[in-house]
Amino acid sequence: MLERALRKNSVKVTFVLPADTPPAEVSVVGDFNGWRPGVHVVAPRKDGNRAVTVELPKGSIHSFRYLGAGDHWFNDDTADDQDGPNSRIHT
Repeated sequence: MLERALRKNSVKVTFVLPADTPPAEVSVVGDFNGWRPGVHVVAPRKDGNRAVTVELPKGSIHSFRYLGAGDHWFNDDTADDQDGPNSRIHT
């Protein structure tokens, strides 16, 4: 699930996953972090889910995927659209 918070010139995008689906560490990997795993790792929240927030420029489009343990790549069903194998978000 994606949550958005508008700022003056940017959008804070929070990538949210259930606490244990998939189990183990998960990174959000995308063009906004050079597709590097481990830069944006989802962490537990008070509501029981896991999340990480990334601030992106307003009016931009970004491709991303999630990377779980064991080289398990997966997409976000709530993304704005798809770009080939990647999810895409519009800010």
